[in-house]
Amino acid sequence: MSALVLARIQFAVTTSFHFLFVPLTLGLAVLTAVMETIYARSGNATYKKMAQFWGKLFIINFALGLVTGIIQEFEFGMNWSEYARYVGDIFGAPLAIEATAAFFLESTFLGVWIFGWDRLSKNMHVVSIWLVAFATTLSSFWILVANSFMQEPVGYVLRNGRAEMASFGALLSNGYVWYQLPHTVLAGYVTAAVFVMGISAYHLLKKREADFFRRSFGIALKFGFACILLVIVIGHFQGLYVEQVQPIKMAAANAMWDSSTAAPLNLVAAIDQRGQQNTVALQITGLESLLAKGSGGAQVPGIKELQAAAASRYGPGNYTPPVAMVFWSFRIMILFGVWLLFIIACALYLWVKGRLEQTPWVLKALLWSIPLPYITNLAGWMMAEVGRQPWIVYGLMRVDQAVSPSVSAGMVATTLVLYTLLLAILTVADFYLLVRYARQGPVEVPSRIRLERARGVSA
Repeated sequence: MSALVLARIQFAVTTSFHFLFVPLTLGLAVLTAVMETIYARSGNATYKKMAQFWGKLFIINFALGLVTGIIQEFEFGMNWSEYARYVGDIFGAPLAIEATAAFFLESTFLGVWIFGWDRLSKNMHVVSIWLVAFATTLSSFWILVANSFMQEPVGYVLRNGRAEMASFGALLSNGYVWYQLPHTVLAGYVTAAVFVMGISAYHLLKKREADFFRRSFGIALKFGFACILLVIVIGHFQGLYVEQVQPIKMAAANAMWDSSTAAPLNLVAAIDQRGQQNTVALQITGLESLLAKGSGGAQVPGIKELQAAAASRYGPGNYTPPVAMVFWSFRIMILFGVWLLFIIACALYLWVKGRLEQTPWVLKALLWSIPLPYITNLAGWMMAEVGRQPWIVYGLMRVDQAVSPSVSAGMVATTLVLYTLLLAILTVADFYLLVRYARQGPVEVPSRIRLERARGVSA
């Protein structure tokens, strides 16, 4: 394989591993902050124990996820130097702010929160975890500002063979980021809510620490139900926006080769990209037109028409993304999202009726659903990034133009193997530690013993 193909595989692998950690970090920080806020306002020690228990799982996930993110930074310089040279003036600015502001805010106040128990006042300690939660979202914002420039480049001028920043404000006001940010962050909140509900369900089924996990379940249930409704609504409007700025991505998501009036939504299709046709399909006539244009009889452009328009604008070439991958990743995201909405809604109904713990199949379904938000997040991210191909910066720079010219296939293959092994080890370690401490449940450590241990370490 060529260095280009290997570099693409390497970045896909590292991004996928990293994105396993990010959503849980986003959501678990907020849930931990909510639990400690209830403790500070009510004085109920159960909520303090909850904040400590779920906060421990947050710390494990945060620490191991940090390493996977650092690896990605190296790849921009090693494998994608032409990309860094061409748009580094723009792309580097939000990433630099994320590292110097958001990450340091996050890590500093996480340290304050970890070592501040029984040293800070209740209110100040609560402020520290809320600042951690704010910083995790702020970090996502700056990363998505950079990514949104790749999806919809704005605020730049071409000068001396490079794209240079012309307006930092245009980057911040990019329409793409303001749809992508809430959808991504809320998906992280749903991930954490299902994580907390699933672990709580495990202990409720075992009838251990019932009061503790019943309260944890209730907080995550209400939080998760609100967030998954918002994810679906915002996801629809994000799709409408992408239809405007990257219409070929949405056409690929429906595997719609030919322009159509009353365009059908293809639920299931066997896709032949070479023949540019679907040989088998289960369709709902007019639904794609309704979703994309607001009218069941509206005209929706197909891949062939959009490919011809792109070739006319950018010159000869293939501007069609891998249709099957975009099509199926989009459906995996929708399918699992609908399931999560269903099972969370069932749990909420039973919770209100007071019958949740008498309905074990719902608790078991939530426990076994813990991996599904992770798969859903990866599928959505794959649809967004693969659907942008062949562009690394949409309409401005192709992926084959961005690879480092001096890096050999052997060098990339070596680092691919090493990084994949390292990331796999970290992921297994994360899974092992999360499962171990989640099964163990809350363990109360008296304040006096914690202080004595701290003094012993410092001595």
